[in-house]
Amino acid sequence: MISAVMLINMKGEIIVSRFYRDNVDRKAADVFRLKVIAAKETGKEPPIKLIDGTNFVYIRHENLYLVACSRSNANPAMTLHFLQSLVHIFSAYFNEGKKLFNEERIRDNFTLVYELLDEVMDFGYPQNSSVETLQLYINTGKMKADFAANQAELMPEITGKIDWRNKDIFHRKNEVFIDVTESVGLLMSASGQVLRSEVNGVVTMKSLLSGMPECKFGLNDKVAMDKEKKKKAGRRPQVELADCTFHRCVQLGKFDADRSITFIPPDGKFDLMKYRITSNVNLPFKVLPHVEESPCGTSAKMVIKAKANFSEKLFANKVVFKIPCPPNTATAEIKTTSGSAKYVPEKRGIIWRIRKFAGGDEEQIDLNLVLMESVSKKKWNRPPLSLNFEVPMFTSSGLHVRYLKIFEKSGYKPTKWVRYVSKAGSYEHRI
Repeated sequence: MISAVMLINMKGEIIVSRFYRDNVDRKAADVFRLKVIAAKETGKEPPIKLIDGTNFVYIRHENLYLVACSRSNANPAMTLHFLQSLVHIFSAYFNEGKKLFNEERIRDNFTLVYELLDEVMDFGYPQNSSVETLQLYINTGKMKADFAANQAELMPEITGKIDWRNKDIFHRKNEVFIDVTESVGLLMSASGQVLRSEVNGVVTMKSLLSGMPECKFGLNDKVAMDKEKKKKAGRRPQVELADCTFHRCVQLGKFDADRSITFIPPDGKFDLMKYRITSNVNLPFKVLPHVEESPCGTSAKMVIKAKANFSEKLFANKVVFKIPCPPNTATAEIKTTSGSAKYVPEKRGIIWRIRKFAGGDEEQIDLNLVLMESVSKKKWNRPPLSLNFEVPMFTSSGLHVRYLKIFEKSGYKPTKWVRYVSKAGSYEHRI
């Protein structure tokens, strides 16, 4: 597994190093400095290097490189996740006001850094990366005075299965807030053919629950609903997930067995689930562009129609169209049915803003462009039109929360809130 973890500055100097195995020494830092730092990498190269039989997996944060070295075939995804967890841990301990986790903060807290590095990994195997659990017994570099007396109580928190939640949490009002946020991606050809469409979604949960509740969460996932053999007539709308990932509190064994999302939630806000959908995407807007360029190349006319494909009861907010114009555009005459639009030369296009776009409505913009004569007769390549929007209480995938059951021994009945939002990802239409 991981043989060593090093924090190296931009000059290639080791700030902190922790060696968990004896098959890597400090010379590895010199190799990393010569092959990676001195090479002036642009950031586009993969953060994994094999140099002289040593695997270097690294990330950059502020003015530091966090580097993990290994002589064996370590899992690179796990190693990258561990390094990101280190950034999260150090940030939680060191970020105070405007002071951020960087080289100076590390130099001021050597003792604390070594304590944390000893706790998060054992003989090259990652152990505990929960900030909440670490803060129980590593308190800004000073051990708690009553640690010995409370050692029996702390050990289940340190080594237990549920290290993301304390047992003594109490809220006067027990509530659960669920946000389903979707980012819609689209690439449409000029003829109206869908070239690419997908939805990337996140189910965010804010848990304000007392005690140690067990939650069971259900979506209108196609596989889950097919496995539930109900005798009710009719078919409910189903959604087929291309892939999904879960927070570590979710019991994956139960999900594999019966597609039920069962978990004991952390206290506060966390991402319960991330998913991707590539089929049957409900596009919020249909765009119909029409462009005419004069044969002499001195003018151009554009007509852009946009129709909202969601319910009339809903509204889209912050709708912004970026309509590309030829680089030699001199002036633009603009007429719109709604909103405001203006030509922005530095962005080489028309920015059309509509504060509220009602469902089922159709809006139009007419453009008459006057073009300057160009020395080069290079043809305009017509970059795609792009669109930004936000539609509350609408999901492009059709995903909906079917139920959230909460079981807690005290028997309280929490208040549940669910909100849906669809936003534009890379939403483009060729013209």
